[in-house]
Amino acid sequence: MSTHDITVSRMEVGESSSTSNRNSGGLCSSSQVVQLLQKVIAEVIGTYFLIFSGCGSVAVNKIYGSVSFPGICVVWGLIVMVMVYSVGHISGAHFNPAVTITFAIFRQFPIKQVPLYVTAQILGSVLGSATLCALFPIDKKSFFGTVPVGSNLQSLLVEIIISFLLMFVISGVSTDNRAIGELAGIAVGMTITLNVFVAGPVSGASMNPARSVGPALLVHIYKGLWVYILGPLVGTILGGLAYNMIRLTDKPVRELTKSGSFLRSISRK
Repeated sequence: MSTHDITVSRMEVGESSSTSNRNSGGLCSSSQVVQLLQKVIAEVIGTYFLIFSGCGSVAVNKIYGSVSFPGICVVWGLIVMVMVYSVGHISGAHFNPAVTITFAIFRQFPIKQVPLYVTAQILGSVLGSATLCALFPIDKKSFFGTVPVGSNLQSLLVEIIISFLLMFVISGVSTDNRAIGELAGIAVGMTITLNVFVAGPVSGASMNPARSVGPALLVHIYKGLWVYILGPLVGTILGGLAYNMIRLTDKPVRELTKSGSFLRSISRK
């Protein structure tokens, strides 16, 4: 074999290797895109049924009076639990922009995926609300969204407190490897039920901007909507911060409290 033949052979091998690498890179990128798409679809479906079932129970009770307030509380807890076990292993079962943003703040979720998740959650809420409006005679009296019963300040404080509890529980059961992960759905579902029992008559117990924005957009009732965007966001951030502060760590207190490194330290698992 001549030197020219050897050179050509090496060039062919090099081209084949580079082509293979490019193809494998393309496959990797395609796989990541597919996985992200699956997560987004799971968030849309999960939020859709959250609204369809939870808000549906509110609408049915207002129109037909056959569910009752305790029934509404149970429905909210059950649908959250069911969807957590259904798609939690796919998308993490956030269904809540405030939860997604809080996870991103504490480095437990990729920040670049936040816009996609939030969009998916709002879309799921709008689709769920549209379905309810198509199925039932929805008017202002049978509005299934959230409106402050008392003052906006009262509802804001209530939303902050119950959202704090929700995120505190979520952080404990889903981000700490010492927790019993199999019970996450039950723990989160029961927290939702308890919060609706306590805060439902006061603020509607939203805990979720998507839960309030979707119905408001479809029925065009925007009274106090800012409360249900700001309140859950503040509450979940504080709840996530609180749990990360009490999470066990191998770092000394002196290092944790150093200026500029405190938030970075508590945001680590």
